[in-house]
Amino acid sequence: MDPWLELRWRDVHASVIIYIRNQLQPQLPDSLVARAEEEILVDAADLPPRSVRPDVTVSEEPSGAATGGVAILAPPMPVAKPFLVRTTEAEVNQRVEIVDLGSGERVVTAIEVLSPANKLPGKAREAYRAKQRDFIAGGINLVEIDLVRQGQWVFSVDEASVPLPLRAPYMACVFRMTQPELRAFYSLPLRQPLPTIAIPLRPGDREAAVDLQAAVSRAYEDGRYDRTDYRRPLNPPLPPDDAAWAADLLRSAVRI
Repeated sequence: MDPWLELRWRDVHASVIIYIRNQLQPQLPDSLVARAEEEILVDAADLPPRSVRPDVTVSEEPSGAATGGVAILAPPMPVAKPFLVRTTEAEVNQRVEIVDLGSGERVVTAIEVLSPANKLPGKAREAYRAKQRDFIAGGINLVEIDLVRQGQWVFSVDEASVPLPLRAPYMACVFRMTQPELRAFYSLPLRQPLPTIAIPLRPGDREAAVDLQAAVSRAYEDGRYDRTDYRRPLNPPLPPDDAAWAADLLRSAVRI
């Protein structure tokens, strides 16, 4: 894992979500399909945080794709100045959901790739915690992948129940609906390749797998992050041993 990717996490996060979806698709039974879903956190003053899914997306037609001549725009109708609801900057939460087409697209598994907003105190963390509880209470498998070092513990298992030797800068936690009292926990040390983790599906289905290193490496390549300014400071800073290790790697890359 390259810790400097956190400096551009929104872009990296969006890419990793798509690459995880693409890895899963050919592994799923015919009646299951993986979708990249998005929610926007609405944080209005004096109201509890809530998430909404956009009803409409706007896209641009490729040049020359339109037909039928020039569109005539309807004239706008002036209205009184609307009442303004004070909001903070919107937070967008993306995840992969595996849905069962045979049961009205019921969600079978949710895969959350955590962002700093999920882990830092505030409305976005509260909204994430609420969604986490909804998934577990609804008997939905939940895979939480934490590839950012900022923020606090937010997994669906109490931090004290995870032994110190298992904790690492990056981690993943898997809740299986068939084993509600257990969690599969993955320790992801900085200096080791990211592993392939199991993705639970319906009872009786063969589990899928996600190669985290392949997803992150492709995000690095497609995002052209080899052009990163590695002189930029990290927040939080790397521990001294890891900082020395990273500096050695960077010096070697420059010599090459």
